[in-house]
Amino acid sequence: MPLIHSLVAIVGLASLAIAAGYATVVLIAVVVWRLRASRPAPPSARAGPVTILKPLCGAEPGLYEHLRSFCRQDYPEFQVVFGVSDSADPALAVVERLSGEFPLLLIDVVVNPQQHGSNRKNSNLINMLARARYDILARADSDTWVGSDYLAIVTAPLLDQHVGLVTCLYRDVPTGRIWSHLGAMYINDWYAPSVLLAWLFGHRGYASGQTLCLRRDTLQAIGGLAATASHLADDNRLGELVRALGLRIVLSPYEVQAQHDEPDLLSLTRHELRWLRTIRALRPRSFRFIFMSFSLPLAIIGILLASVEAPLSITSRALFGVALTARLALHFIQRFGSDRPLLSDLWLLPARDLLLCWVWCQSFFSSRVSWRGSEFDVDAQGVMRRSV
Repeated sequence: MPLIHSLVAIVGLASLAIAAGYATVVLIAVVVWRLRASRPAPPSARAGPVTILKPLCGAEPGLYEHLRSFCRQDYPEFQVVFGVSDSADPALAVVERLSGEFPLLLIDVVVNPQQHGSNRKNSNLINMLARARYDILARADSDTWVGSDYLAIVTAPLLDQHVGLVTCLYRDVPTGRIWSHLGAMYINDWYAPSVLLAWLFGHRGYASGQTLCLRRDTLQAIGGLAATASHLADDNRLGELVRALGLRIVLSPYEVQAQHDEPDLLSLTRHELRWLRTIRALRPRSFRFIFMSFSLPLAIIGILLASVEAPLSITSRALFGVALTARLALHFIQRFGSDRPLLSDLWLLPARDLLLCWVWCQSFFSSRVSWRGSEFDVDAQGVMRRSV
């Protein structure tokens, strides 16, 4: 029995060491990024006239304010193309309002139900691309809003011909529901920091649909958007194809804001299952080790296991303290610069981390995802096929 206790305590100590180590290193990554990525002044040189592509689907919360921010860019020449697949889409009323408010801005609207592959948003973008007037293309999701300096900053790296794609991190801002707060914490407290951890260790393959900027000739060189027409993570696939050309992906210091709205727990878990199953499809070997990033649950399990052996208690408590402190610091640092109260979501931390563990476990049992009311199966290459 003493031997079993010792083994259990060693496992607990190892869990605590992993939790403390990960929480500390990811916190360092976030701090380093924030120090390096303090927003620069818009560059004096311009990449050239830009077409902004805004695929739409439905009247999301805050849609008018979000789209309006892209119409108010401090940039000499740009066009905005809005696209929907259904003439009855309520987002068209918002676009009509913006067209009246900005009569001098080049605004084009594409209504086209034609599908190109199983990714509906990508199909929408393919239909919209025919109306793009300029050779610098900036794509941004409909739930995003930005400042007037956004376009100048995010397109500037394209002046370097060795840069093929520019992307951005984003910060989720929840609507009033508790499920929205939990969903925003998934992005702000776990997903974005994990991206920055990979960045800290030299990975430069991240690409997010919240902002994707590239030249038209680069898009043509990879086969156009048809090359990503059936991929669930079409932004990730786009990044892979650009890198295959020998071009770099630049993570812009500009952080965009994105609305996060979840009506209920079922909607929240479906979204997170889709995201995690996407990660599993793209990174099957490393995905099983994601549990090492669940620092708070891992630390709690570790302290309970380590407590069976008294001689290890001082070390275990110290590691637990490091893990807890780093986890709290990560939560707070992600809220700096936000107008939301610093402590408003603190009480949700245990629920948020436990929910992440549960969804991760669930993601192993199927490759089926739900997206805008439809069910898809995802293969090992990340290609979606409608479920039968």
